[in-house]
Amino acid sequence: MLERGWDRVDFAYVTGDAYVDHPSFGTAVISRVLESRGYRVGIISQPDWRDPESIAVFGEPRLGFLVSAGNMDSMVNHYSVSRKRRRTDAYTPGGGTGKRPDYACVVYGNLIRQTYKKTPVILGGIEASLRRLAHYDYWSDRLKRSVLLDSGADIISYGMGERSIVEIADALDAGIPVNELTYIDGTVVKVKDRDRIYDAVYLPSFEEIRAEKKAYARSFYTQYLNTDARNARRLAEPYQDHLYVVQNPPAMPLDTAEMDDVYDLPYTRTYHPDYEEKGGVPAISEIRFSLISSRGCFGGCSFCALTFHQGRTVQVRSHASLLKEAEGFTREPDFKGYIHDVGGPTADFRHPSCKKQLEHGVCKERQCLFPKPCRNLDADHSDYVSLLKKLRDIPGVKKVFIRSGIRFDYLLADKRREFLEELCRYHVSGQLKVAPEHVAPEVLRRMGKPEHRVYEQFTREFEKMNRRIGKEQYLVPYLMSSHPGCTMTEAVRLAEYCRDLGYMPEQVQDFYPTPSTLSTCMYYTGLDPRTMEPVYVPRSPHEKALQRALIQYRDPKLYDLVCEALQRAGRMDLVGYGEKCLIRPRRTAKYETQKPKKKKPKKTIRNLHKKK
Repeated sequence: MLERGWDRVDFAYVTGDAYVDHPSFGTAVISRVLESRGYRVGIISQPDWRDPESIAVFGEPRLGFLVSAGNMDSMVNHYSVSRKRRRTDAYTPGGGTGKRPDYACVVYGNLIRQTYKKTPVILGGIEASLRRLAHYDYWSDRLKRSVLLDSGADIISYGMGERSIVEIADALDAGIPVNELTYIDGTVVKVKDRDRIYDAVYLPSFEEIRAEKKAYARSFYTQYLNTDARNARRLAEPYQDHLYVVQNPPAMPLDTAEMDDVYDLPYTRTYHPDYEEKGGVPAISEIRFSLISSRGCFGGCSFCALTFHQGRTVQVRSHASLLKEAEGFTREPDFKGYIHDVGGPTADFRHPSCKKQLEHGVCKERQCLFPKPCRNLDADHSDYVSLLKKLRDIPGVKKVFIRSGIRFDYLLADKRREFLEELCRYHVSGQLKVAPEHVAPEVLRRMGKPEHRVYEQFTREFEKMNRRIGKEQYLVPYLMSSHPGCTMTEAVRLAEYCRDLGYMPEQVQDFYPTPSTLSTCMYYTGLDPRTMEPVYVPRSPHEKALQRALIQYRDPKLYDLVCEALQRAGRMDLVGYGEKCLIRPRRTAKYETQKPKKKKPKKTIRNLHKKK
């Protein structure tokens, strides 16, 4: 501040992450966007939440505090699905833990309010975005109010906040009181006077949804249907004492020129030099030489929160912007010639799924790919293929990987197989990770994933293409256990699939009920909010362990769990010696895992003589 001649900052940005000035980090993007508009931003990274002075290092900001838990929800960052504390934090210098509190947005907001009673506080980032209305919290196993109320903040800038944060900043700079900013798209606000709420859909009250799970399922689905900027309605959630939390419609997606402007800002693309002594920030390693080419996803997986955060309309950067960034990699001394990724939520989505979206928005009650590709789907990889070819031609680039995932059903919907050949020939290094997630129809339906036969068709075409180009490459399927709808019968079916494939994954993705997903709503209510049908939900830690063990049935340490799971499923026919069996009978298995004991020599005269 002294070097720049600043007497104060306009915004003090409090974040739960270490400061990394890279466009993959929301703190960097929002602060650079504000800086480009002439605002002065100071970063308070990982403050000591037990000390109110830790957020006062810049004094009182002129316009307000910006608060984010970081690039992840703080509870997902801290705990595994079994609610065990994680041992490392990739967003902290040296990978250390304990640098941010649980429920960071709430803690930081209240910490600020202890000292600055009336200074505007604006929440943003993934944690605030997905907790913007009443939500089920897995870690406390209960419904929680909007994070806006519990944090003491004034506004939430939800989703990708470049548009809304600039509008908020300009309004505050113009002298408009923060409690008057109730109209900005992409924000959530508190309103005490119902007459100030216009053109809104009223959700069930917090008291209603807390009392009845059906009411919460209906409320959540209404929210789900109003996530598109072009056709979403304003939503109002009532609380006691005539208080309303109002969600304005999402901000409009950025067009290509606006996306380029955001990613062309002067990021240093690395962590703050103060962290060098501790070895830097681990999270930078995978994304430092990666390219973000798109936002948004029309895949519509039930267990994914992208619909609520980035939306279903795909937004892309231009080739020129991406090539400029890639050429910058080649001038960095640590660059070895490998671009780690070119993608986004789904790598091969490089344009909206159909032209109608640009005028009318996405279909509210229909999906682009599920249960099968829509007849209006524009499945075309030509732009992505062209981009990949240009990146490969940059002098100094040896290999361009695609690691952010592809949708195999979207690839198959493209009648041309140009991208499949391009993928196998240039962008796979021995193994390609894909996400069929499961094989059972009932589970796939709840997940919003295509039928298993679609994945089988993709595996055949992948193998055929590799034979044609003379390469030996393999698919590594991501599989998920314990998703709503998965009984022990479906879990055994997935284990049989692994057996027939000759594949035992080292890690299994156990379903994690994170805020604001359809699957989490099913987990909490036992209902599919789309149809209100009852859904079986594996909830107990032991049952989840049984389902997970089935997928890794070859691990001797999991024998007892696998055996119990097969007993519960009534599938003891899979315990035996046949080639279709998963495990051997217990006595044989125990015998085979023990080392044979050495026989003691008999006490004969000859042996005794040898000892002497």
